[in-house]
Amino acid sequence: MIGKFPPHLGGVASHTYNLAKQLKEKGYHISILTYPHEKIEDKNDIKVSSAPTINIKGLRGLIFTLTATHKLIKIIRKEDIDIIHAHYIIPPGLIALIGSIITGKPYYVTVHGSDALILSSKSILRPIIKLILRKASKVLVVSKKLAEKVTELGIPQEKIMITYNMVDTKIFNPQIKTTFREEIGTKKPIILFVGNLVPQKGVEYLLKAKKLLKRDSKLVIVGGGPLLKKLKNMVKEENIEDVIFTGPRTDINNIMAAADIIVLPSVSEGIPIVLLEAMAMAKPIIATKVGGIPEIVDESVGILIEPKNPKKLANAIDKLLSDEKCRKKLGENGLKKAAKFSTIKTPY
Repeated sequence: MIGKFPPHLGGVASHTYNLAKQLKEKGYHISILTYPHEKIEDKNDIKVSSAPTINIKGLRGLIFTLTATHKLIKIIRKEDIDIIHAHYIIPPGLIALIGSIITGKPYYVTVHGSDALILSSKSILRPIIKLILRKASKVLVVSKKLAEKVTELGIPQEKIMITYNMVDTKIFNPQIKTTFREEIGTKKPIILFVGNLVPQKGVEYLLKAKKLLKRDSKLVIVGGGPLLKKLKNMVKEENIEDVIFTGPRTDINNIMAAADIIVLPSVSEGIPIVLLEAMAMAKPIIATKVGGIPEIVDESVGILIEPKNPKKLANAIDKLLSDEKCRKKLGENGLKKAAKFSTIKTPY
């Protein structure tokens, strides 16, 4: 498998790890090729290696494509690999394509969501993306909405497989004990966002909604990314009270156990794992009607609103903050629904 993998954070890394662990339990030999990280190590008997690159925008992906392709070919020959599975279209899918051409091994590509943004644009990468997907033995997508986007590129439907993200219910469940409320020293209701701080996550609209709230609460934003400084400045300049930025964290279950509401204000999405994690912990959800979110979130487990609408977002948060009985019911329904996402469907 090629792509993000722990200790890297995020939905793709979680998906790849859960899939690798599931396949390992079934007796598959798994080898991971991921991006460089100072803490790269084998995980649960899964072999993990990385290929070098430099952290310069524009060159990082290009150099990783070259070094990872070289390393992939060595791994295939040394470990007698049968299938290459890329998680993300570029660069992992491109690496898989080149590796497949050189070694003759088939490859699969999983389209996770944010990489599909290029599918809707007039990017110069579109011809390469089409080639990667057309040459793949199977194109896996994490939602029906993504399947539609891939079909529009001329990929035959019989080649496309929907394989939803999964949640590890041993790690995320209502029995998790939390120390987070004591850590931040609050008794106020906690509104929680977890994710990369990038434009498509819509965190600026959540901050604007926080300013409009009628009910007292603490907004906790977990994650790092290119917008962290801008969002912190926004909080300071607009005097938005009771907002905490924790930065990236690995103890998401500990933090989520303390939360009263999980909010995801995205402007585009695939199938966000954080919402499955929230349901598995019996937490009510407020999210936007974008991408594959409506495929997993309905009125039985949360509230769906239009994206980029701080007022409606604030009204939804106030509604749940004022109704503990409703929050509990949504959480209970979410817990039942999360059980359906405890495994990942595979094509092999």
